[in-house]
Amino acid sequence: MKLAQKLAIRYVKATLRMIALVSKKKAAKKALKLSSTPMRRAKVKTPAVFEKAEKLSFRLEGHTIRGHRWLPKTTALKKVLILHGFESSSKKFNGYISALIKKGYEVLAFDAPAHGESGGKEINLPLYVKMIDAIYKKYGPVASFMGHSFGGLAIAHFIEIVPHDAGTKIALIAPATETKTSIDIFFRFLGLDEEVRKEFDAMIVKRTGKQPSYFSIRRAMHQITASVLWVHDEEDGITPISDVLKVQEDNPANIQFTFTKGLGHRKIYRDQGVMDSVVEFL
Repeated sequence: MKLAQKLAIRYVKATLRMIALVSKKKAAKKALKLSSTPMRRAKVKTPAVFEKAEKLSFRLEGHTIRGHRWLPKTTALKKVLILHGFESSSKKFNGYISALIKKGYEVLAFDAPAHGESGGKEINLPLYVKMIDAIYKKYGPVASFMGHSFGGLAIAHFIEIVPHDAGTKIALIAPATETKTSIDIFFRFLGLDEEVRKEFDAMIVKRTGKQPSYFSIRRAMHQITASVLWVHDEEDGITPISDVLKVQEDNPANIQFTFTKGLGHRKIYRDQGVMDSVVEFL
């Protein structure tokens, strides 16, 4: 992390704590906005495969969503949608894209709001799910999905509300399993107290009608019959393995778990072995 980023984070933490001394509600509102606002956009040199893609775009809640589509030379076997995580970009998944095209699939990859080439300054789970729904209706139907981190959480919440069966395939790479856990980590990082947390959770309920615990892949999986490949690293510090093991304890017949060690949260999707297993599964 660069010095400027470290200083910015220290400033944000100090500011939030000072606001909390005056108003827990205002501090919670500021924290909620911060949690939905990427601090940076991933800067990725455009991979060669993107130069060969068809550029797509559509409007969603006042913002332009941009993505790409790759068509195989012959009739596509199936359509695959690739979704990235928080502060990431579709361009980081060029290895998967190339391999899936070679396999004969039509591939779709979009940048979420406030990410990559798409417009907007904020992103949240309901908005991400709305984006997937729009893509599905405009360019689908889609039979296979692949998502990393926040993208995996969004896929699960989309799939549970649309018709699907065991023929639908979902590859989850280090998915954000429990939103409650993500908020726990976020609050520890900021050093905010329990009173601010109560206000924060109340704001989520007011906006969505749901408790933070509702936004859970473990909960969603009880509604999902699709075939799932779940790849997670034992040393993931962003989406803890402890949440994944609870899903595994439910003994879901439709999920195949694969655990790695030493890849963490971000190296895992760039690992060639993981890439090969995901492409083979899809």
